[in-house]
Amino acid sequence: MNKVLFFAHLRDAVGAEEVQMDAAGKTVAALKAEVTENYKLAKMDTVMTAINEEFAQDDEIINEGDTIAFIPPVSGG
Repeated sequence: MNKVLFFAHLRDAVGAEEVQMDAAGKTVAALKAEVTENYKLAKMDTVMTAINEEFAQDDEIINEGDTIAFIPPVSGG
């Protein structure tokens, strides 16, 4: 299993700061698609992803036990 963390408006949309999902063997893009469908989210094209606290590209493969974080763009001033 994998811990999936959500930040900012994604946390509000999902209704939880973190969930447990079976993401091992999937790409980041595949997990984004699954999360988008499961939680009825808007597209996650601009959302940054980190695996084990290091930024990851959409084609990176997730391993068993990895922690994945979805971080939306932040604006402000």
